[in-house]
Amino acid sequence: MENQFKNIIESAYSSFNERNIDKALSTMQPDVQWSKAWEGGYISGHNEIKEYWSRQWTEINPKVEPIGFVKRENGSLEVLVQQNVKDLQGGVVFDGVVKHIYTFEDGLIKTMDIELADAN
Repeated sequence: MENQFKNIIESAYSSFNERNIDKALSTMQPDVQWSKAWEGGYISGHNEIKEYWSRQWTEINPKVEPIGFVKRENGSLEVLVQQNVKDLQGGVVFDGVVKHIYTFEDGLIKTMDIELADAN
């Protein structure tokens, strides 16, 4: 089961980096709850995510790569993510590791939250 979740997460990130919103959304529940790291707060559902990402990509160019997976005691999946965010001129806005915390329902992403990674 954990490999299935890892595959779903890798597909979601790959699709995001390719700017293939519909393919990324296919990994998520229709009523998915999503953290808006760029703006703050949360959004719900495919349409709101599509609008959020489309707006985000007109101002910044983020690339996210999962680099580690930890199953938490509560059943959620912690994904360490190397996040590189550039402005549209290529200047680095952020380059570092963050934690994305996922829960799943019926084999699809149900929630995504963000925590700061420990600075080691």
